[in-house]
Amino acid sequence: MAVYTEVNDEELETFIADYGVGDLLSYKGIAEGVENTNYIVHTRSGPLILTLYEKRVARGDLPFFLNLMKHLSARGVPCPLPVTNSHGEMLGELAGRAAALVTFLEGFWTRRPKAEHCVQVGRALAELHLAGLDFPMHRTNALGPAGWRPLFQRFQDRADEIAPALAETIARELDEVAGAWPQALPSGVIHADLFPDNVFFIGETLSGLIDFYFACNDFLAYDLAICLNAWCFEKNYELNTTKSRALIRGYQSVRPLEPAELDALPVLARGAALRFLLTRAHDWLNTPPGAIVKPHDPLDYLRRLRFHRTITSVAGYTGGNEA
Repeated sequence: MAVYTEVNDEELETFIADYGVGDLLSYKGIAEGVENTNYIVHTRSGPLILTLYEKRVARGDLPFFLNLMKHLSARGVPCPLPVTNSHGEMLGELAGRAAALVTFLEGFWTRRPKAEHCVQVGRALAELHLAGLDFPMHRTNALGPAGWRPLFQRFQDRADEIAPALAETIARELDEVAGAWPQALPSGVIHADLFPDNVFFIGETLSGLIDFYFACNDFLAYDLAICLNAWCFEKNYELNTTKSRALIRGYQSVRPLEPAELDALPVLARGAALRFLLTRAHDWLNTPPGAIVKPHDPLDYLRRLRFHRTITSVAGYTGGNEA
C-alpha cells in the first residue's frame, strides 16, 4: 500500500479539528498513488481526501497545485477543491509533512478505456486548458525537454541493464526530438499526467480529474500527446486509432487545434513517450527491493516511442480520417 507516512488517531483528530468539517469518524490509507501518502478521511460533514506530501514533491510548488485546483473548480472543472483551515490556509502540517485536505470525488477509474471514455477525456482536457488560461501563477515544466538530458545522465551508465542498447536509443532520441521540437505553440497550464487512474467515471460518464501534482505550464498540445500515449494503446502496444481519433475529436469539440499543433502532434507524442521512458527507467534502476510501490516497466514506453517514430502526420492518429 502506498502509505509512506503513518498518522495516529490523536494527531489526525487535532489536524482535522482546525478545518471546521466536524469530528473525525474514521480514516483509511489509499493503496493507489506513487508520489504522496493519501488517506480517505470520514468526518461528520462527509468524506475528504487527506494528502501528505512526500519528499519528491517540492514544498515550494504546493501553492501552485492547490491554487490551481481552486481556480479550476471555480470554473466548473470537476476536480478536488482544497479545504481551508481556521487561518484561511489550504496547506497545513501533519506528521512532519506538509498536508492538505481536498473534497472527495465520486467515481472509479477505468482499467479498460473505450472510445467513449477517450472522447470525454479529450473534452475534459480541453475544458481544463481553457479554464486555466487566466490562472495567474506559473510553474516551469521540470520534466519538459530541458530536463530530459540531465535526467538521462543520472542513469545513463546503467540503462542497458533494462534493455540492450537502451542508452544508445535514448541518446539518439534526445538528439532527434530536441532538433524537431516546436518553438512556438499555444501554451498554458497543463495537467501533464492525465493517465486513466487520474480520471474518474460514474458508469460511462466522466465525474472528475485528480492528481494535479505534475501540473505546470507548457504547450497545450503536449498534454494531449501525453493522453494519446496513456489512453490509446492496447496491451500489445498497438495504437487503437478508434480511441486516438475519439480523444482528438473530443478535444477539438471544445478547443480546436491550430494547424501548427496538428502538425506537431507526432513529435509531441514521441517526446511524451520519451519523457515517461526516462522517468520510469530512472525509477526502475533506483527503487530498492521491497519498496512500497513497484516501479512501472519502462519498456512499455520504449515500445510506444518506437511506434511514434513511424508517424509523420496527425493522420497516423486518426486513421486518415478527420478527428
